[in-house]
Order: sequence, then structure tokens, then C-alpha cells
Amino acid sequence: MREATSADEPTLLAFTEAIFGENWDRPWPSPEVTPKMFEGKLVLLAEDDGDAVGYAFGELESRGHAHVNIVYVVPERRRQGVTKALLTAFGERAREQGVEHLTLDVATRNEVGREVWRRLGFTEWAQRLSVPLDRLEQHEAHGESYASLHVQSDDREAIEAAVAKYLPWVGGSGGHVEGPRNGWVAVYAELVDRDRKARERLASELSNATAAVVCALSVDDGVVVRYVLYERGSVVDEYQSLPEHFGPLPPGDVVALGANPTVVSRLTGAEPAEVRAVARTASSPNELPPADELLQQLAGVLGLEGAGRG
Repeated sequence: MREATSADEPTLLAFTEAIFGENWDRPWPSPEVTPKMFEGKLVLLAEDDGDAVGYAFGELESRGHAHVNIVYVVPERRRQGVTKALLTAFGERAREQGVEHLTLDVATRNEVGREVWRRLGFTEWAQRLSVPLDRLEQHEAHGESYASLHVQSDDREAIEAAVAKYLPWVGGSGGHVEGPRNGWVAVYAELVDRDRKARERLASELSNATAAVVCALSVDDGVVVRYVLYERGSVVDEYQSLPEHFGPLPPGDVVALGANPTVVSRLTGAEPAEVRAVARTASSPNELPPADELLQQLAGVLGLEGAGRG
């Protein structure tokens, strides 16, 4: 292991091109690979009998930690301890500067890399998130989220007991129950309104605990109408009026977010033709009725009273 010099620039540039070509998966283009990338950085080169087999470079921060930008080892020399040797050498030089912690970034989908870092003792302490600016601006323009859970039961006391047990378990409090109305008991809670994942966990738990069909019905971001139907705790049908609102999806997943009228009819008694007519999907909210209106249309088809805001 040695510190790289200007004579090593062709090797460093080639290694950088190789790693970007191998696993660059960010939603924006990779940066231009130039010698400026290494200016002001600690750059270490791993050699074996004079042949370069890997490199690492990063920054020695003055606030108690060093950050490794890239570690790369040529494919034929992987799993032979080169990565660990590079990081050890980087750490030794960082310690000389008074640094006590080493950080690095790893892509969420890079399971191999994540496992390597875990074996070397790295632990996750933060997540770096990204969003296209167009989507951020769309979310800023959208309105509120609200939801209701509907349990196919006339036993209000049993539903109240289940809500009291499972709502705190998913991180909520202060929920209330109404009904039964038309054979369904409705559940409302602030957490159910704002947290889609918690909403669906609670719906699943209520369905599993009561052995009843549960429908989670919502408007998200003021523009998306969703329902998820559960039977014995498992999702049996799912609908989302704007399938890719929360991010791009494979074509098959887009199709899967369209309502299944046969399943809906079996679980709720709704007329399949009415489900098909109301539960439409689109790529833009402009192609559909306003979300509040669409929610009520859908609730009417499903026979759910009290849908929406509790």
C-alpha cells in the first residue's frame, strides 16, 4: 500500500471508470472522471509485484471523522483481503491526523458491498435519500392525506379491543371506532391518516386478529386514491389511482395496482362492472375525478359508509 502520485493518474482514472461502469446506480449521470477528482484527497494504491490491483481515496475531515469516497479492487483480486488492507492503510493515516471514525456510502441495492462493509465492522447510522425535483414540486403542491379502515364485522367491541391493542404497536394513539354501518365498523386515527405503511400494518393486524375482511381506504397527498383489501391478515387486492405516484414501477406492478373486480365482489358484494367503471388508473390526476370525489364513488361501490376523514 502506498500513496499515489501524479504518475499513477492513468491507473486511477481507469479504475474510476471501471467502478462507475460496474455499479453506478444513482438516478443521475456519473461525474466526469478527471484528475481533479483526487485533488486534496488521500489516495492509496494497492500493488502486487508492481501491478496495481486496487485503490481507495477519500477525505480526512477535521471534525473527527474521515470519509472514503471509493474503494475499488480489480475483479480477479477480490475476496483476497485487498479491500481490508486498503481500508486499514487509510485508517492508519487518518488516525495520524487525529481521526477516530471512518465513514463511507454504499448503494441500498448493493447487497454484496453492504455485506462486505458489515463484515469489516461498519454499521448503518443514516440513510441518504434522493428525489427528482419535479416529483418534489408535485408533492409540495399536493394536499392532505387521510384514511379510514373498515372491518367487515358487527362486533364493535371486538374491533375496539383490537384497535386498542395494535394501534400503539404500530406507533399510534388516540384512535376511535364508529359503527357498525352496513356491516362494517370504521376505524380512524391520526397515524392512519398520515403514515401509509403504519396504516397498512394496522389493517393487516386487525384482519388477522378478527378473522375479518379489512379495507384500508385513503387519499394520499391530496391526489391519490388507494384501497388495500385484507383477508386473514394478507393482502388480496390493491388499487391505486396513480400507480407510479410514489415512484417508477415495473409494468407488471403498474397493472397489479388496478382493481380486481372479481376479488372485490367476493369480499364486499360490490358489482364487478361498477368496480371496473369507478376504480380506474391513470398517469396524471387530471385524467381522473378529484380525489375526494373518487374516494366517495369508490366507497359507494364497496358499500363503505364513513369513508375518509373520521
